Order: sequence, then C-alpha cells, then structure tokens
Amino acid sequence: MAYPIPRLANDLLLRAVNRLPVPRVPAWLMRQAGRSDPAYLEYREKAGLGLYDLFRSPEHAIPISLLPRRIGVDAIIMFQDILTPLSPMGADFQFKPGPVLREPVGDPAQVAALRSYDVAGALGFVGEIISGLLRELEGELPLLGFAGAPFTLAAFMIEGGSPSQEMNPVLDFAERHPTAFADLLARLTELTIAYLNYQIDCGVHAVQLFESIGDRIPPALYERHVQPSHERIFAALRPDVPGILFVKDSPFPQLMMKSGAAVLSIGERTPLRMIVERGCVVQGNVDNGLLARGSAKQVEEAVRACIREGGGVVHILNLGHGILAETPFENVQRFVEAARSIRFADGEPSREE
Repeated sequence: MAYPIPRLANDLLLRAVNRLPVPRVPAWLMRQAGRSDPAYLEYREKAGLGLYDLFRSPEHAIPISLLPRRIGVDAIIMFQDILTPLSPMGADFQFKPGPVLREPVGDPAQVAALRSYDVAGALGFVGEIISGLLRELEGELPLLGFAGAPFTLAAFMIEGGSPSQEMNPVLDFAERHPTAFADLLARLTELTIAYLNYQIDCGVHAVQLFESIGDRIPPALYERHVQPSHERIFAALRPDVPGILFVKDSPFPQLMMKSGAAVLSIGERTPLRMIVERGCVVQGNVDNGLLARGSAKQVEEAVRACIREGGGVVHILNLGHGILAETPFENVQRFVEAARSIRFADGEPSREE
C-alpha cells in the first residue's frame, strides 16, 4: 500500500515505508528523548517536575521531544508514556520512580468498573504536544506518535507496575477469569484505536504500537488475544498514515507479518533479511546492550552490519528495543553519525567521506 508523503525537508523514513529509493537508510532510536541524554537530565533537573507532570505538560514535553533533533535523527517521536491513556479510565498511576498503579486490577468487578471516555476531551494535552511539535518542526522531520499495545497495558494494570519476567499474576488472572481478561483486552483495544487515530488526526506522520513485553507472552495467549488485537488496531487506523508494530524480541515474526502493520520493528534475534525477503518493510535491529556497552568501533560495525542485513531500501535503522538508561550519550551520537555517513550501493554499505 502506498502512503501519501507530505512535503518535508527530510522524508527518508516515509520514503522507506513506501519502498522508494533513499540515498541512505533513515534512523531514529526508541527512547531517544530522555534517559541517557545529558541535556534531558539537565532540563528535568531545572524543571523540578516528576515524569507524570512532564508528560502532561506541552510546555515541557515539546522541547524534550525535540532534543534528539540536534544529533541528526530522521524522525522525532513524541515524549510520552505508554500508560498515559489509563488514568481517565480509572487506572491511575504515578512514578516511584517506575510506573505504579494506585490500585492493580485483581478481579472482574474492577474490569467492569473501568470507564470509557472521549480521548480528545480527556487527553487534550497530547494533541497540544503534537500541534506544538509540528509548529516547531516546520516540516523539517516526520513526527511519530505511539501507544502501548493492549496486552502490555493489561499486564501493567494487573501487576500494578512493570510486569515481572514470569508474569504469574497476569497468567493467573487470564486463567481464572478468562471472560474478564478478554473484556479487559477488548476495552483496551478500542481505547488504543481511538488514541492512535486521535494522534493521526492531530497530524503525526506515522504511529508505532509497542508490545513491550512480547517476549514473555506464551504462544497460546499471543494467538488467542494478542494477534487479534494487533489486527483489529491496524485495520481500524486511518488508512493514509502508516503503522509500525514493535514486539519485543519479535518471538512470533510470522504472526507479526499478518498484523496489517506497514512496518515491523524487529529485535536483534530475528534476521532482518528474513522479514525483507517476505515483502515487509522492516525497522531495527541493533542490540541496545551493545549500544550501552560497546566501543565506538563496535557501534559503527553494528550499524554497518544492520544496514547490510536490511538491504538498504525498505529498512528503517533502529534498536532492537529502547535505549538503556546507562547508555553513554556518545554512543547514541555515534549510532546516528554512522547511519548518516553510510551509503548503500551494489549490495554493500560504504562510508561517505
């Protein structure tokens, strides 16, 4: 499917989505605004606000979102949290320092009590952030919106915070209360559709769906609950804006290909070439651990190898997952510099001097 390409000074990412020739592979990084950026840490200290307030303040979320622009990324992603849509439905959370829900969902009655709401009315600050970013960018770069996937959000709600590796409370709830669990995912699926379409209506150029705990979901639950929610979401999005599906460590690439997403964001354990050869546009997949602990040479070699594996055309360079907090910012800069300097010709990436 072809997507309209708005007039942008840098349209590399949208050209890649449309399988059009690009002079180099476009690059951005998940969690590029924040974490390891000293400018972000300085900004946050001066603002004197916690994450919850920063996310809800256009005054602060706009300049934070734009910080990676100075290092040459090919897209800006809105500074926001995947849990943002939960509070208006009655699942309030705060950061201590990670997200903690005030009252975890532990029984069917709590699912039934969750509220539906008008996204534009309750999350108007997100629209203000998007509008402000578009004004500041002035057509320089594409702007990405995003949302957490329903299963990931449900896991946060049931465990009351970042899901454990084993996810025993989530799996137990799904087994003991299958009807309520299905209802919870259905509610979150409809909310996610409304939230992403709201961001699209506000002007973002692409949206990404984050299944951030995809590597922990048992195959049976993925096929029964996760895959249908992904397909429902991408089928219901406004068709003129591409959607990106990120599933951590991409344990089910064949199912990801059936999701309806325009782009598949793949972990480092899955060969990019395997996805590209099946006709998919691919995003990824440099190891975020290597970015955090590797040398300058290792970072550049990883970028070069990734661009070679992706084939240089239908590929958006990114990480297998988000930037780790301990990542030296110099390595983030090296990642982008390497991406911008490498051209792909005759099947082999080469450095532009």
